[in-house]
Formats: sequence, structure tokens, C-alpha cells
Amino acid sequence: QVRLVESGGGLVQAGGSLKLSCRAPTTITSVFNRSVFGWYRQSPGKERELVATVASGGVTNYSDSVKDRFTISRDSAKKIVYLQMNSLKPEDTAVYYCNRDGTLGIWGQGTQVTVSS
Repeated sequence: QVRLVESGGGLVQAGGSLKLSCRAPTTITSVFNRSVFGWYRQSPGKERELVATVASGGVTNYSDSVKDRFTISRDSAKKIVYLQMNSLKPEDTAVYYCNRDGTLGIWGQGTQVTVSS
């Protein structure tokens, strides 16, 4: 069974940083390398929204709300996708989900990020 496993969430004060990790232990390396990975988030009462994506060649894309604060990256050797989050704001509070290959692709179980003011 294909799995994505997120970790790294937690409680942090506004202005702080967190680094999320998404492991793909059951994805073979060749598939990992050609896949597009993304981080999405969902807050209570809101729809799930795209945060950032990283393509197979390393091209990245960010939502306007996180641009210049968050950085997505991938490590093909370890089959891990990261999301470095800096200058966190209370409105970044959400469950963060890792995704492979779009909304019809593979999803992780999510990790909670809570930013206190």
C-alpha cells in the first residue's frame, strides 16, 4: 500500500519556525523522482488549500500567503519532502497534508500545526 507519512507538526509561537517532513517509504525511487509533491493545509471550517509544490526537476510553486516564508524541498536519496516554515503566523494554524501527484493522487494522514499569538 502506498503511504505518505508526515511529521514535524506542533505548537509554536508566532514568529517561530517548524520543519515538516513527508516520508514516502513505500514509493520506489524512480516513481518518487518523477512525481510532483505538494503540501496542503486545512483549517476548521475551511476548504483544503494548496501551500506549495515541488516538481521532479525541483521547480517550486507557493501560494501567495506563504511565499517568502515557507520553503519546500525534496531529498530523493531519502525519499522525503520537506516544508520549512518560518515567520509563522496564527493564520498558518491548520492540519498540513503531504500529497503526491495532485488531488487525485496519494495523501498522508496530516500533521497539526498550531501557531499561538
